[in-house]
Amino acid sequence: MSTAGKKTARAIALAILSALVGGCTSYQPAPKAFSEATIQPYRLDSGDRLRINVFEQAGLSGTYTVDQAGYVAFPLIGAIPSRGHTLPELEGMIAAKLREGFLRDPDVTIEVDRYRSVFIMGEVGQAGQYSYVPGMTVQNAIAVAGGFSARANQSNADITRKINGRIITGRVPISDPVMAGDTIYVRERLF
Repeated sequence: MSTAGKKTARAIALAILSALVGGCTSYQPAPKAFSEATIQPYRLDSGDRLRINVFEQAGLSGTYTVDQAGYVAFPLIGAIPSRGHTLPELEGMIAAKLREGFLRDPDVTIEVDRYRSVFIMGEVGQAGQYSYVPGMTVQNAIAVAGGFSARANQSNADITRKINGRIITGRVPISDPVMAGDTIYVRERLF
């Protein structure tokens, strides 16, 4: 092979290697905010179904869903902004609104009846939308989705998560916790 041919072969090999390495670095490891978000109080978002109880007020107590705009439509007081709030914050907001001419001293308690779904994609048995369960890890979520496919990278996964209103993607080990609303992507292994 001539010198020019060797240089061309090296250039092609370098280009292929660069493309492979570049593909491996498209996602960064999960930022510190990922683990911090899992220990923060639960924040409501669209799709959460809430069980709201107003003590001794059967007509107000019931199950309500946070709509796509981030509000809960509540009798007497109308739409209450809920997205991004914790349960105690929403309890206080509803109680304050009910105090404005409807009830003297309302006692409001809220529980999450059904969390918003997690989405599992990539190299799993059955990609799709699944119910979130508190304490769920990436590995549990993958098991719910039918386990790993034969081509799956089984050591880590990419999670896309909303943190403080920003959408962030990071690579995490499969033992990491999942949050409601996460999108989990299991990549194909290289070899």
